[in-house]
Amino acid sequence: MCAHVVVAEDDPKQADLVRRYLEREGHQVVVVHDGRAALREARLGTAQLLVLDVMMPELDGLDVCRALRAESALPVLMLTARTAEDDLLLGLDLGADDYLTKPYSPRELVARVRALLRRGSAAAIREAPATGVLSVGPLTVDPLRHEITAHGRPVDCTPAEFRLLEVLAGRPGRVFTRAQLLEHLNGIDRYTTARTVDTHVMNLRRKIEPQPRRPTTLLTVYGIGYKIAEVPRLAP
Repeated sequence: MCAHVVVAEDDPKQADLVRRYLEREGHQVVVVHDGRAALREARLGTAQLLVLDVMMPELDGLDVCRALRAESALPVLMLTARTAEDDLLLGLDLGADDYLTKPYSPRELVARVRALLRRGSAAAIREAPATGVLSVGPLTVDPLRHEITAHGRPVDCTPAEFRLLEVLAGRPGRVFTRAQLLEHLNGIDRYTTARTVDTHVMNLRRKIEPQPRRPTTLLTVYGIGYKIAEVPRLAP
């Protein structure tokens, strides 16, 4: 699959290496070297994926991702030299779709790009049934419009949060382990742990639950994982 990819990397040698590997894969690549240029390119609406370094001048990658997620679902692959778990979780929490830590293999980067593009393409062409909107109690998830409402209010979610909620709402009452949910989320980096799912769940509860510390919709099944509460059926 050939795509228009923006590479935001302030190290010219590293940027050129990434560009050459992606072009060898058949992609059209635009390289920028600071955060403002990255955001400007992403806002043009022609890119299909953004490869985004965290440490950049003007705006860092985290600020770019935060601004971009307020207005776009463009897939983002973040690159960083930071290896602390909290840094990785912060990137995912801000809406990154995948995370690679430096030093990384260019071949692995190409594979991650391929996986993100394939996932995006599958989502774009997926045909939902006539009753594709998922409604569970106060929660409504519309996969086609990429919209969520809770208790009648629209909810803004990152792409990862949306996918997690879509999976859970599609099977109310079923318990998903953290490992199963990670498979439905973004590409799994070797530093990613089950805490990634916990972070997304915590943020979702702030958005969909009237009392996040006493959730009634997105429930924890201790020792196993998470589920969306089933709505009791009324007796005939």
